[in-house]
Amino acid sequence: MSEFSGATLLITGGTGSFGTAVLRNFLQTDIGEIRIFSRDEKKQNDVRHVLQSRYPEYAAKVRFYIGDVRDPQSVADAMQDVDYIFHAAALKQVPSCEFFPMQAVKTNVIGTDNVLHAAIQARVKRIVCLSTDKAAYPINAMGISKAMMEHVALMNARVAAERGGPVICCTRYGNVMCSRGSVIPLFIDQIRAGTPITITDPRMTRFLMNLDEAVGLVRFAFRHANPGDLFVQKADSSTIGDLAKGIQNLFGDTGTIIIGTRHGEKLYETLLTREERMRAEDMGNYFRVAWDDRDLNYEHFFAQKQASDPGESYTSHNTQLLGVDGVVRKILTTEYVQNKLAEAGIYPENIRGGAALWTMQGGRTTAESS
Repeated sequence: MSEFSGATLLITGGTGSFGTAVLRNFLQTDIGEIRIFSRDEKKQNDVRHVLQSRYPEYAAKVRFYIGDVRDPQSVADAMQDVDYIFHAAALKQVPSCEFFPMQAVKTNVIGTDNVLHAAIQARVKRIVCLSTDKAAYPINAMGISKAMMEHVALMNARVAAERGGPVICCTRYGNVMCSRGSVIPLFIDQIRAGTPITITDPRMTRFLMNLDEAVGLVRFAFRHANPGDLFVQKADSSTIGDLAKGIQNLFGDTGTIIIGTRHGEKLYETLLTREERMRAEDMGNYFRVAWDDRDLNYEHFFAQKQASDPGESYTSHNTQLLGVDGVVRKILTTEYVQNKLAEAGIYPENIRGGAALWTMQGGRTTAESS
C-alpha cells in the first residue's frame, strides 16, 4: 500500500518526457487512475497504443484528456474527483520563448493559475508544480515566466492554506538528460549523421539529472511538502565541453563546431539563490525552502533581525562537477542513450576507456562503474 493507493493522479503536460516517465513509474502500482492532460492528440494516441500493446492489463487505468492549461474549462473538466496533480505543462525552450514571450506567459503563468484555481475549487489534496533552474536569477523569457509561475503557486498556496484546501508546492530542476529538446539527443543525431556536433560554449556548466531522479524529486516533494515549499535536488553537473566528449566517447568523434551562446543562455545555472539557500533546510539529497510567511505588515520585517550575509548560491559551477568518465557513467543511466547505443551496435567492450559497463538487472539496463 502506498500514499497513491486507489488515488486519481492528474499529470498536466502528461505526454512530455516527464509525464511519460511518471506513467511508467506508477502504471504497475496500486494507483487507481492516471489522467494524462495535454493538447497533443498525436502524442496521446502514441502513448495509448504503447499501453495497449505492452501493458494491456494496466491500460484501463489511464485516461486521456485533450485540453490546454490556457483554457480554464478544459482544465476544470479534467479535474473532477482528482486527488493529486503533477503540473508539468509548460513551454520550455529558451530560444522560442525569447521570440514569443507572451506565449510563455500564457502557458507558464496564466496556465498554472488556471490549474491551481481549478484544483482548489475541486478540493484536490496535493499539487506539485514543476519549475526550472532558469527561474533562479532569470535572464530570459522562459526563466522569467517560470519564476512568475513559482510566485503564482505561492500565492495560490496561501489561499489554499487559508481555506483548508490542497497543499501546493514547487520543485526546481536542472537539465533532465534526454528530455525532448535537450542537447544529448541533438549531439547523438549529429554524430550518427556524420556531422560535427555543435557546441555553444564548452565552458558552460549545466546540472545533469535523469528522468528517474526527476520523478524521485517530485515524489519526495509530494511526501514532505508543507504549503508553499520549494524543493531542489542536489545534482551533479558538467561542462558542455565534457558532456560533448562523453557522448563522443560512446558514439564516435565527428569533430565539434563552436557556434556561440544562443539567445537567453547563461554561463552557468542556479538551483538556489543566495537568499533561498540562507533559508534552506538541508534534507540530505534535497534542499527544502519554506515560504516567506510574512504579510504586508512591514513592521514585522523591521522588528525581526535579518541575516546580513546570505552566503553562496547553489549553482552548476559549485556543485560536484563530473569529468568525462563521470559524464559517461551518468548518461548511461538513461534509457534513451542505452537504446541508441543498441541501435548503433555499440556494446560495453567497445566503449573507449572502459568508463562504464552495462548489466541486466530485472530486465532493465543500468550502468555501473568498472
